[in-house]
Amino acid sequence: MVQINDLSFAYSKQGGLFDGFSLELTAGNIYGLLGQNGAGKSTLLKMISGLLAPKSGEIRISGKHSHERDPKLLQEIFLVPEEIYVPTMTSEQYEKYYSVFYPRFDQQSFQAYLQAFEVPVDKMLTQLSLGQKKKFLLAFGLATDTHLLVLDEPTNGLDIPSKSTFRKIVANAIHEERTFIVSTHQVKDIENLIDPILIMDSGKVVFNHTYEEISEALAFQRLKHLPAATELVYSEESFGTHFVVSRNTGQESHPNLELLFNAVINDSAKMDRAFEKLGQL
Repeated sequence: MVQINDLSFAYSKQGGLFDGFSLELTAGNIYGLLGQNGAGKSTLLKMISGLLAPKSGEIRISGKHSHERDPKLLQEIFLVPEEIYVPTMTSEQYEKYYSVFYPRFDQQSFQAYLQAFEVPVDKMLTQLSLGQKKKFLLAFGLATDTHLLVLDEPTNGLDIPSKSTFRKIVANAIHEERTFIVSTHQVKDIENLIDPILIMDSGKVVFNHTYEEISEALAFQRLKHLPAATELVYSEESFGTHFVVSRNTGQESHPNLELLFNAVINDSAKMDRAFEKLGQL
C-alpha cells in the first residue's frame, strides 16, 4: 500500500530530518505512529499525503508517487491534520462540494458518524468548537472510504465519550483494502485500536512490531523487586514500585504502550536485542 524507499528530506540546509528512511505499510492495518515532539511524525504524514516532496528517494502509494499529486491518487488519500481548518459553510454545503471528489463517499455513513459524534449540522462549521470541528473532519474522512486515511493527533480536543465513539467508529471502518495511520501522543486513547506499533525517534523508525510480537517477546509487570539483570529491558520506579519491561519467559501480560514507548526511547538497541533473542527480527 505505502512504500517508502531511501527517503531524504530537510527543511533547511543546516541538517536533514530524514536520511535514507525506508518503511512499508500494508493494507488492512491501523498503524499507530508514536514519537516525541520533533521526531518527524507530522512531516512524514505530510509527505505521505503529498503535501511535501522528498529531497531524494520516493514515496509510492499503490504504485504512484504521492508528491506528484495525481488526482486519481489523491482520491484515495484523506488527511485529518492536527491543525484544523474548516471553511465558512454548513455541513451540508461541505458535503455537497467536497464529497464528489471521492468516488466511494458514503453519505449515509457520514450522517451516521455525525450523529454518533453529536456534531450539530445546523451551524456554520466555523461556529463549531475545536472538538466539534475535529469530529466533523473525522466523520467526513471516514465516510470517504479512501484506501489511505491519515490521522494526526485525532483525539486532541475530544472529550472522553467522543474518544470512545472514535475508537468504535474507526474499528468498524477499517477493512482489508484500507490503511489507517494514526499519529498520537495520547497513547491511552487508542492503545486497544492501533496495531502494528511504529515508534519514531530523530527521523527514524526505531520500533516496528505487532501486538502479537510484542506480547511474545516482552513482559510488562508491576513489581516490588527488579528481576534478574539478564532479563530486564527497562524499568521505572514510583513510590517504591517498579514498572518493568522484561524478556518474556512464558508469562502472560498485556502490553503497556506508555511503558513500551519509554523503553524504546530510552534504549532502542537494547529493545532490539530483546526481540533478537527470541528470533523475531
